[in-house]
Amino acid sequence: MTENTRPQPAITADLDAEAAAQEAPPLPSARLRALDRLVGTWAVTGGAEGTVRYAWMDGGHFLIQHVDLEQFGQSITGFEVIGHLHPFGEPVSEEIASRFYDSQGNTFDYVYELDGGTLTIWAGAQGSPAYFRGTFTDDDTVMTGDWVYPGGGGYTSTMTRR
Repeated sequence: MTENTRPQPAITADLDAEAAAQEAPPLPSARLRALDRLVGTWAVTGGAEGTVRYAWMDGGHFLIQHVDLEQFGQSITGFEVIGHLHPFGEPVSEEIASRFYDSQGNTFDYVYELDGGTLTIWAGAQGSPAYFRGTFTDDDTVMTGDWVYPGGGGYTSTMTRR
């Protein structure tokens, strides 16, 4: 063998480990993983009635909500993708954003914020005058809160884990 073709196992192993580390995807943020308390199926009562189900997408970077509700006499079915935005070539966003897609072709954007046992879901951007704010029970089996809309509209909603 020539000097250029002689195997060098220690160097090769180090280079393989370094390459694998560089290619490994980043872990989901702790702020996003805190939404794990939503995972499961919930019965919804109040201003909207029905069922929602949350599950992690493979990799844990996105939480998917499946919605089957009735509100104001109308059926609402759809799904929501919740996670940090990460556009191509840009850094991962700090806030946890989502987009809801319904069976009528509508899309709605939200920002999720979990502070201790209180979940706030801002309609549109963080700080919006339209939002949901709910509090989990200590055992995470019930969350009760209010949807607040500008001009005084809104309703109380309770989710109970099935």
